[in-house]
Amino acid sequence: MDLEGAPAIADNPIKRNSWKAVLTLAYQSLGVVYGDLSTSPLYVYKSTFAEDIEHSDTNEEIFGVLSFVFWTLTIIPLLKYVFIVLRADDNGEGGTFALYSLLCRHARLGALPNCQLADEELSEYKKDGSAANPRNRIGSSLKSALEKSKLLQKALLGLALIGTCMVIGDGVLTPAISVYSAVSGMELSMEKEQHQYVELPVTCAILVSLFALQHFGTHKVGFIFAPIVITWLLCISSIGVYNIFRWNPLVYQALSPYYMYKFLKKTRRGGWMSLGGILLCMTGSEAMFADLGHFSQLSIQIAFTFVVYPSLILAYMGQAAYLSKHHSLETDYRIGFYVSVPEQIRVPVLAIAILAAVVGSQAVITGTFSIIKQCSALGCFPKVKVVHTSSRVHGQIYIPEINWTLMLLCLAVTIGFRNTKHMANAAGLAVITVMLVTTCLMSLVIVLCWHKNALLALCFIFFFGSFEALYFSASLIKFLEGAWVPIALSLIFLAIMYVWHYGTLMKYQSDVQNKVSIDWLLSLGPTLGIVRVRGIGLIHTELVSGIPAIFSHFLTNLPAFHQVVVFLCIKSVPVPHVGPEERFLVGRVGPKGYHIYRCIARYGYRDIHKDDVKFERDLVCSIAELIRSEKRGSSVDVMEEVEDDDERMVVIGTTSSNLEGIKLCEEEEEEEEARCSDEVRTSETVVKSPERLRRRVRFIMPESSQIDEEAQTELMELMEAREAGMAFILGHSYVRAKRGSSFIRNIVINYGYDFLRRNSRGPSYALCIPHASTLEVGMVYHV
Repeated sequence: MDLEGAPAIADNPIKRNSWKAVLTLAYQSLGVVYGDLSTSPLYVYKSTFAEDIEHSDTNEEIFGVLSFVFWTLTIIPLLKYVFIVLRADDNGEGGTFALYSLLCRHARLGALPNCQLADEELSEYKKDGSAANPRNRIGSSLKSALEKSKLLQKALLGLALIGTCMVIGDGVLTPAISVYSAVSGMELSMEKEQHQYVELPVTCAILVSLFALQHFGTHKVGFIFAPIVITWLLCISSIGVYNIFRWNPLVYQALSPYYMYKFLKKTRRGGWMSLGGILLCMTGSEAMFADLGHFSQLSIQIAFTFVVYPSLILAYMGQAAYLSKHHSLETDYRIGFYVSVPEQIRVPVLAIAILAAVVGSQAVITGTFSIIKQCSALGCFPKVKVVHTSSRVHGQIYIPEINWTLMLLCLAVTIGFRNTKHMANAAGLAVITVMLVTTCLMSLVIVLCWHKNALLALCFIFFFGSFEALYFSASLIKFLEGAWVPIALSLIFLAIMYVWHYGTLMKYQSDVQNKVSIDWLLSLGPTLGIVRVRGIGLIHTELVSGIPAIFSHFLTNLPAFHQVVVFLCIKSVPVPHVGPEERFLVGRVGPKGYHIYRCIARYGYRDIHKDDVKFERDLVCSIAELIRSEKRGSSVDVMEEVEDDDERMVVIGTTSSNLEGIKLCEEEEEEEEARCSDEVRTSETVVKSPERLRRRVRFIMPESSQIDEEAQTELMELMEAREAGMAFILGHSYVRAKRGSSFIRNIVINYGYDFLRRNSRGPSYALCIPHASTLEVGMVYHV
């Protein structure tokens, strides 16, 4: 069975509807998705009452904060994310860039430079009704405006990238504030001088250990962490219930929204600024959507609605009940959560809190991995190594470079700030910015993808957007007090994304302008004007049509080339998954006698790219299927002809999906003649040279297949070429700005893009090819 094409558990409609599978995923999600949300009681009250609100002898401030926390958790995580945003998944994938990908398909925004009309015929492309037009006049006008205006397209891409960068920033800040806040509880059991020397080293050690665990994968980490989160939620909800009945059973009155009005009326500017601390109660809400590819929509909804949400409400109510009877003590506001814990169980709660804080950091880290993989696949981030940690759930990934980069940045923030106040200001701005971006993109999804009335989209953005804008303004006002950190991080990552996307686009446009015409190829004749040697020459190109300039550059510098030439294009399409039965688009370049083919392998942004010999076999079989399909009267069910840029392309699946297609059988046998001739006999022993193996290749044809003599001859040549071996010709491109370009363009292309290109990963499918079979051809692009 081809694992590369197997659907994930979360994507299988039969298994996903199984209650056992759903509850298992819900259990795992507690350890991955909700760790961040569940640890927010550690620092919300402490951050809110840090400096902005003066002490009072009444409970109006405490009840007002509780009212804000309750309605914030109800409106944003519960109403917005659980019941609305999770429904906007991109065929099972979530996150800011998944929303952007969804919009690209419905409005044809053209994020990828090598898009084809044939891509719109993919089953997943049509699954969500991408081809349908909006059912109202405003929606149609909006779609038309987006498709015609390059400026609007760039603005939408920029908005998606800003949200993506803030998610990465959240992946740096959330682990720092969660772990540091948990460790700060040691202050109650230590002297102040001892605490200062112990707190920072312990926090850094925990953070290093957390990032070191990531390579085990979400599946294993989820099972390890889930019991910790369940214990933590049970702990804080139990403490909350105890505090409510022990100190103030009337605290439920604060759930009335009237207390929010009284709070802002009394505290005025200080209360408005304190909203930057209150919003931390919903940190991790975006992880529910970003980590959707790791789990399923139903499992996340069940876990939050029935476990996480009620536990958090009880925890915050318990803290408010305790503080309402102890608000005269200044230390209460300084320490926050731990003073509301009964002294008898404070030490074990501290231990559980530290473990829960480690789990809380897991949510944003896995969300960061997911969103960077999406960006990389869609051409907006340099190629990175993606390790798939689960053979069953393809959305569960690990990216080493990003993991260690996040760890270093997280340690730098922790050591640099050393207090939760500035960390909270920084994390708050990152969190609320991502939510605002999601709200804006969701309003477009409602009109363009769901085909709802534009008035509904306006209500959505006005209701949730106004609520989030209030929090955003309160966070932005604290720019100099830590809020500058996510902005600085976002600008760095945004610059990287922009430079990579711009450079990739310019390079592709240069490829299109410099491609060779078919007339030039025809003028060379079947031999291409050189000696054709045995073997298959695999030329990597980003072009989906035409002859790349690298081929003509090669022919003018070397006197020989392989008997079979394949222009190979590995491309990503704006869908999460491409089925194995639709993997390849195969066609001819030139007449049959030239033996030149084009093969386009299409992958979704969460597919596994093959990096073993199976990809080569699928590639050869797809060409063989093309040859067989061209015979007169052929009728192959798994194929579909498409016309793309005057080239006839055939849709062909992998060998595992094409059960009625040609199979490739490869065997290794000893070369008897070579072995015997290399024997050296002495008077005592016979010394043999190392045995050499020769590949024997044969095609296994379907029983019902009838192939004419011309096709048989071509298949024999393809078989002989496969036996001789495959060489990979890779263009080593040097991209330079044209003379007369502006200073900024020179910097972006000559230094920025060139540096990223030299330090990014090469194509993964080339890793399996021996270095002796790889040839790099240098090309200089002036863009």
